[in-house]
Amino acid sequence: MGRCPTRKVKKRRLSHKTARRDKFELRKPEAEVKPLQLDEDLPGMGQFYCLHCDRYFSNTSVRDDHFKTKKHKKRVKIMKGPAPHSQLDADLAGGMGMPDNGPKLMSA
Repeated sequence: MGRCPTRKVKKRRLSHKTARRDKFELRKPEAEVKPLQLDEDLPGMGQFYCLHCDRYFSNTSVRDDHFKTKKHKKRVKIMKGPAPHSQLDADLAGGMGMPDNGPKLMSA
């Protein structure tokens, strides 16, 4: 028991983390980001904002730390996922949609 007698060399496995790392890189380069309006009531004068979490931060380092958190990544994943149900989906599920009369039979 133990090892497989036919395999001499241990098979190398690729890391699953490298494929996932690219999924969450959604930040735009600083040149493309439009400056926000100054607002004295918001932290950081309203300049450091997370669109996904709807939060303002006091400076870029705090915002960048927030981008690495589990809550932010989970919210981004939810927002990138499938769209919510539409009214048509609700009608079809409730039996109010288009009727299904079955396959058409040939009339002779």
